[in-house]
Amino acid sequence: MDRLHFILIWTVCLAEWSLQAFGDLDTARRQQKWPVPYRRFDHRPKADPYCRAVYQFCPTGSPNGSIPVMEDADVIEVFRLQAPVWEFKYGGLLGRFHIMHDAIGFRSTLTGRNYTMEWYELFQLGNCTFPHLRPEIEAPFWCNQGAACFFEEIDDQHWKQNGTLEKVSEMTGAQFNEMAKWVREDNETGIYYETWTVQTDPSPNPVVWFDSYDCSQFVHRTYRKLADMGVSFSSQLQTNYTRIFLYSGEPTFLGNDTTIFGAAGHKTVASDIKRFYHPFRPPQSIKGFLISLLEIYERVVLEKSFYLYYNYEYWHLPMKPPYIRITYEEIPLPRILKKA
Repeated sequence: MDRLHFILIWTVCLAEWSLQAFGDLDTARRQQKWPVPYRRFDHRPKADPYCRAVYQFCPTGSPNGSIPVMEDADVIEVFRLQAPVWEFKYGGLLGRFHIMHDAIGFRSTLTGRNYTMEWYELFQLGNCTFPHLRPEIEAPFWCNQGAACFFEEIDDQHWKQNGTLEKVSEMTGAQFNEMAKWVREDNETGIYYETWTVQTDPSPNPVVWFDSYDCSQFVHRTYRKLADMGVSFSSQLQTNYTRIFLYSGEPTFLGNDTTIFGAAGHKTVASDIKRFYHPFRPPQSIKGFLISLLEIYERVVLEKSFYLYYNYEYWHLPMKPPYIRITYEEIPLPRILKKA
């Protein structure tokens, strides 16, 4: 196991938390198609007041998530943006480990105004990756939502200093407006963040059990939508993106909050899930951190076990080497016949 990768991910989550005060198996699942499709919703629910962000979500964006309408004949430049996670606080530190955040920039050649669009966690990465174990609630409590943020300005220094700011395309104002409509629909139906990509092994052709749903996936979806609209892309740089993998055998479906933690639920499974998540809580001391780290190693490596919460349902992952890995892989820009 690449222990450094696991410690890095967990430490990022703990850093965020430390700033806060805070049925029977379905036989149909045996015929499960992989990867499990990400669940879409018909609306975005209101966040629970218990969930609090270390840093306000989208502080300079429109409160209602609106995106300005462009003149149809405008020419909109498109920029690929990438910088280390928490660059504003730690500079390029996490970039050394290829833990990067991705976004898209736009510039109207008609008005000269530029804009940034990104998709990220409402309550930071830790809350999207691990739950709170609240004594007054039987089931683990999740503060997991992600959403798109659109605001005026591109912070050139933020993206250039330790990352990437590169023009990759142009489109018309009409195409931008069509994209904006798609973003609003995508944002209302894809509401939760998923940190992990889960697959069988690191080989070129693994079986993928679960796909991540994060900032880079939003960027890829947007690029593909633009390509479908006839927008072409080109880049002088290698387009690499951060991915966080778990490696396991075929997952086992366990159930949801009601079937596991309800009055008629699976008490043993419920206890195992809470026992698994217990060491991921924010420690109160260095000693607590080291003890929790040993417990995580025991659960994941020695017991080869991981409990994944996906689509508001729990799955058990029979873990196997190398267990976890952070990669910085090239994912090419989408191609169409027309060149940019």
